[in-house]
Amino acid sequence: MELWMDLLFGNPIGLLSMIVIFGAIIMITVLFVMFMKKSRED
Repeated sequence: MELWMDLLFGNPIGLLSMIVIFGAIIMITVLFVMFMKKSRED
């Protein structure tokens, strides 16, 4: 846990990489939910 805190708050590159990773996960989840809603309507 100390490594994660150091990555998040210790240097800006670690924070930026965490933002990119979580942003990608959120985008994939939103696209998957949209796809499931679209295919369920048929």
